Amino acid sequence: MAEQRDDGKPGNEPGTDIEPKAGGQPAPRLDEEQLRQFQQFQQFQDYLKFTEAQQQGLVPSQPAQPVTQHYGGQVPGPPGPPPGELVPAPRQRVPRWLRRLGGKLLAWVIVIVLLCVGATIAYRQIFPSDAGQDTATFVQGGGGKHHTNQVLSTNPWEAVRAIYDTIGKPYPPATRVEKVCLSMSEQAQAQFARDLGYPDCATAVPALNAKVTDITPYIYAVRPMSSVVPRQNLTIHSCWYNIRGGPLLGSFTLQEVEMGQWLITGHANSPDPCPAPPTGN
Repeated sequence: MAEQRDDGKPGNEPGTDIEPKAGGQPAPRLDEEQLRQFQQFQQFQDYLKFTEAQQQGLVPSQPAQPVTQHYGGQVPGPPGPPPGELVPAPRQRVPRWLRRLGGKLLAWVIVIVLLCVGATIAYRQIFPSDAGQDTATFVQGGGGKHHTNQVLSTNPWEAVRAIYDTIGKPYPPATRVEKVCLSMSEQAQAQFARDLGYPDCATAVPALNAKVTDITPYIYAVRPMSSVVPRQNLTIHSCWYNIRGGPLLGSFTLQEVEMGQWLITGHANSPDPCPAPPTGN
């Protein structure tokens, strides 16, 4: 005889039949682990049916939530970006007015740069730079700065005194050469060097400086001989003065040029006999 249970109902605890099969044969008996797996399989099927219906529009689209199983299991949601990968934000379009303003500003910048470059080229054509030239090359070109700049003396007596002063004082060699030679025209530079026995002005100046033995009387020997200054040409002879402490530098012919400056335009050795100095009040 079949064993009767206390409650009179078969299949209510693990190890019993779930439901009888057709023909009166009992279904396979499931233990506790098999029953749990069977329930998980049913829940997974329900989730697949729900997802398929959502894709076909049969149910409203909602954010996918993980489905928690009865026994703590979890069905994975839709795949997301790989870990550590940033999702790019949507790119915003630049307003049209801002693009137009940027284009105008760029055009003005280009125009200003071109104007600056053109002005620089024009300036260098009109006023060539002396950069890269050595002192001898520069002074042989005559400098030419007195045409546009106040670089020479506005008094002819002071112009000659400055020659003695520069040769006598301990200036840096390059400065001494420039100050002396650029106070003369190219022709006067050649005459000055030739008359004193040197190949060029840049060579003559340091050699003459080496001959100075007493600076003070040498640099203060030249002084005005007349208060009347001619307005065109003037020749000043070194033999008018008692030159002591250094070499006698000969006779200088000067001419008034731009901005009332006096440029030495000629040179000769001191004449013998020496002409009388000018007089006047």
